Amino acid sequence: MFKIIKGKKKGSKQEAIEPPPGPNPSSDVTVNHASRSAIVIDQQPIVRPPLTTISTSPPQPGVVEILPMLKDVPVADRHVLFLKKLQICSYIFDFTDTLKNTMEKEIKKQNLLELVELVQSGSSKMNEIMQGEMIKMISLNIFRCLPPQAHENTGTENLDPEEDDMFLDPSWPHLQVVYELLLRYVVSSDTDTKVAKRYLNHSFVLNLLDLFDTEDPREREYLKTILHRVYGKFMVHRPFIRKAINNIFYRFIFETERHPGISELLEILGSIINGFAVPMKEEHKLFLSRALIPLHKPKSVNLYHQQLSYCVTQFVEKDYKLADIVIKGLLKYWPVTNCGKEILFLGELEEVLDATQPVEFQRVMLPLFTRIGRCINSTHFQVAERALFLWNNERVVTLIAQNRHMILPIIFESLEKNIQGHWNQSINELTTNVRRMFIEMDPDLFEECQTRYMDKEAMVNEKVKQRELTWKKLESIAS
Repeated sequence: MFKIIKGKKKGSKQEAIEPPPGPNPSSDVTVNHASRSAIVIDQQPIVRPPLTTISTSPPQPGVVEILPMLKDVPVADRHVLFLKKLQICSYIFDFTDTLKNTMEKEIKKQNLLELVELVQSGSSKMNEIMQGEMIKMISLNIFRCLPPQAHENTGTENLDPEEDDMFLDPSWPHLQVVYELLLRYVVSSDTDTKVAKRYLNHSFVLNLLDLFDTEDPREREYLKTILHRVYGKFMVHRPFIRKAINNIFYRFIFETERHPGISELLEILGSIINGFAVPMKEEHKLFLSRALIPLHKPKSVNLYHQQLSYCVTQFVEKDYKLADIVIKGLLKYWPVTNCGKEILFLGELEEVLDATQPVEFQRVMLPLFTRIGRCINSTHFQVAERALFLWNNERVVTLIAQNRHMILPIIFESLEKNIQGHWNQSINELTTNVRRMFIEMDPDLFEECQTRYMDKEAMVNEKVKQRELTWKKLESIAS
């Protein structure tokens, strides 16, 4: 028979109930801020300020007892039984060894599942002490030092997660139930925000954000959902969460360029930005220019570009005057040698142009179409193709037609060079179609540009001939 040592029960509800001691009171483990940057001394990680201190040693055989279901005991005894179950769920087991503490692990999992069902059903309302002890138990399980990432072990610079073996935490079957319990607690209609915010405080939120650095995608998905719910339910935390995410982005952009959870954080922000009131606050505009636009810089932008593009486009759709800042930012971080990134940037550019008004378009059209002209002449046919596809967008064609006197002279040479000598036949055909569109827009302007181009080519040819004659004269003199 397994046995658990009971904690002392206080008589008054207002009095603090200390958590029942574990089987080995002398071996206390501090729950640390989750971070890989821990200093290891005698195999004990030391990191940022502790969340709580509680006995977490794996129980010896014969210590954990199979407790009755909460619904099977009198109401008066449920409080103590609830705390006992939390104590069992606070034990941290070694899941790398599947044969170790098998029975204790299963008892813990069953207790966790019962707690999830209890919170989800709302059949038993928890008082403040029970809520506080439950959050301590959850913190003890999920806030931990994450294992080294793959590149830290191998020293490789590979940025494509599909080429690496995906890390899956062996303790996930239990962690998942703990995350589910936290999620049900946050979304429950019985959860009083005034009480819950005492336990789901800024320190708790920071620990959650640190866990986004895990390489296990299942854990990041739960973290994304929970943090989004916390943001929606606790208005007092909203500015703090935005600022904390901002700091993660800064460190990623300017220091590490490595973080598995950037796409999940951007998904949360996409929903947050969608709810911004118009006119937008200055702090939100600064977030766009200082964090979101520089996120185009890292080499791994392809891993989160879809979510990033959505966030940026949301800003332009809410305030069309921001199109100028966004387009200039894209041009600033435009890739020079990475064709894959160029294709992504061209796709994002089209989405931004869809929401751009004529005044903002006129401010950026000269540097913008200088860059598009270079893309049209790219030897990488997908880059050239994506640039020419801009003319399939009616909104973009309308803006171009309104400013054709400035745009056509910029890209005319690029179109002619493609027709005369691009190696890909489909690029030649697309260029011919774009050329025909300009002829239909304004025949006189097209003829004028063609005349200028021919005069320029004639001058270039004349200079080439003069250079050749000069070299021939020098050769004759030397001979």
